Amino acid sequence: MSVETFSVSDAIQVTPAAAEHFAKQLKQSGKAAVRLSLKESGCTGFMYVIDEIDSPVDGDITITLPNDVTVFVDPAKLDAIKGTVVDYRLEGINRNLIMDNPNVKAACGCGESFNV
Repeated sequence: MSVETFSVSDAIQVTPAAAEHFAKQLKQSGKAAVRLSLKESGCTGFMYVIDEIDSPVDGDITITLPNDVTVFVDPAKLDAIKGTVVDYRLEGINRNLIMDNPNVKAACGCGESFNV
C-alpha cells in the first residue's frame, strides 16, 4: 500500500488527509498558517511542535499546499525533519497526526520524543 502525498519541498511532505486536517484547524482557530518545528524534550531528545500562527518567524521556509494552506518550517530544525511525511490517520477510534521521519534513530516508549 502506498501513501499519496503532496511534495511540498525538500523539507516535508503532507498527505491529503493532513492537509485537510490543517485546513479545518485553521478555519476553527482563525489563524493563517501552520508552523512545524522541534523542541528539546522528553527522554530521547526532541518532540514536534505544530503551532497555528498568523505570520512566519524570521527565516521560516514557506510552503503552500494544494488546498492553499500555508505551512512554515523552522529552518534551524531542517536537518532533523527533512524528508518527514506528515499524515493524519485513524488509529483505533482516534485520528492523529503522524510524523514519519526518516531521520529518527531512536524514540521513547511512549512516542513523545525522538533522537536524530
